[in-house]
Amino acid sequence: MKTEQQYYDEAITIADYMEHMTELKEESQTIYHKFELPTEDNFLTTLSNQNWHILVITEDWCGDAMLNNAIIRKVAEATNTPMRAVMRDADTDLIDRYLTNGGRAIPIYLLLNASGEVVTTWGPRAPELQQEVVAKRAQLPAQDAPNFKEAQMALYTAIRDENVVSPQKWQYVYDDFKHVVEKAFTK
Repeated sequence: MKTEQQYYDEAITIADYMEHMTELKEESQTIYHKFELPTEDNFLTTLSNQNWHILVITEDWCGDAMLNNAIIRKVAEATNTPMRAVMRDADTDLIDRYLTNGGRAIPIYLLLNASGEVVTTWGPRAPELQQEVVAKRAQLPAQDAPNFKEAQMALYTAIRDENVVSPQKWQYVYDDFKHVVEKAFTK
């Protein structure tokens, strides 16, 4: 069984991943170019001193990845933290170690130290965004309703479109990632 570090070593850079996306590329690039990191944030300085690297388990069709990868890439670049991407569906052994409520939800970010050990994980979405998704899913028709799939697809499209243009949602991602990673600084 491969280690997380071995997956990292075989992965592509996040910049290459985003450049070669075949789905949601424009949307992810829009968020990446518009999101601005806080100028006064000790978190960024502390992260830059950790000698860590980030491996994201992702797929380019995923709306959460579209949003989160753009934000976390900004953090990684600002702190000179190397970041690479591995495709979830190419080898499910890795994602199966990091299930969310029993499912293969993505993206999942693994922060590894210089020895290749996982020091913390984050993902697949910020709690505020999760609450929003749960509330909106509750409004869908029953799964056996004839219009369920159509309504579900319309919902996911609307959520994705909101995520592209909402600086507040971008901030939720940044703030929760920061909150989780800061806890790992003291371990």
